[in-house]
Amino acid sequence: MRDQITAGKLLGAMRADPPLVQCITNFVAMNIAANVMLAAGASPAMVHAEEEAGEFAAISGALTINIGTLSSGWLAGMLKAAQSANAAGKPWVLDPVAHHATAFRRNAVARLIELRPTIVRGNASEIIALAGGASRGQGVDSRDAVEQAEDSARQLAERHGCVVAVTGVTDFVTDGRQARRVAGGSPLMPQVTALGCSLTCLVGAFAATAPDAALDATVAALAVFAVAGEQAAKAANGPGSFSWRFLDALAGLDKEVLDREARISAA
Repeated sequence: MRDQITAGKLLGAMRADPPLVQCITNFVAMNIAANVMLAAGASPAMVHAEEEAGEFAAISGALTINIGTLSSGWLAGMLKAAQSANAAGKPWVLDPVAHHATAFRRNAVARLIELRPTIVRGNASEIIALAGGASRGQGVDSRDAVEQAEDSARQLAERHGCVVAVTGVTDFVTDGRQARRVAGGSPLMPQVTALGCSLTCLVGAFAATAPDAALDATVAALAVFAVAGEQAAKAANGPGSFSWRFLDALAGLDKEVLDREARISAA
């Protein structure tokens, strides 16, 4: 019988062999995402140019794609990277930021999701809209509760053969057959720019560590964020002090502490 996969075991495995993760993310998120990855124990590479994105995806442990500051040139790089990751058998993560806001974004995400991402991570409004429902999202902000997106997440997972993570007050993760909830974090987290985008990159790092266990990998990444967020909030006076305390909490997070404090439940 295979030993139980826990968030702590996956964190230890990731740190023992830090994966190289190609993070095609947005201008706002690049710095904080790279710092989050380094603090957690992974190796980020912000490679997005069309001329090299595909080649780099083939040598990375995983690829993450975030459409936050989308442009035609970046989309070309995203498509080549996703195609290359698939050809190389590497997991990749799609973050469909505000994909419902404009026709350009809707078309871009439609093309990307056709390339069958391993994992899709978004807020409730993004996931509802991606499944074809009517969301109340405005720009990058979610105005729908995670609970309202659970059926949409299951539909997406079944339709596209992927893991879907809906992040919010209590995260929901499903592969269409089984599901988990991850509680924790802090109300200060949405007040720090691009933490959600950084989480997408960390999901990619865990997926690189456990490419055959995408659901467990996603849950582990979310648990790391939830526990580190709770720890950082204890002494934070606001979003500014929370931001650097969160990086410190990530770097200092012990795998045993993670397994003890993570609040993961079946859904």
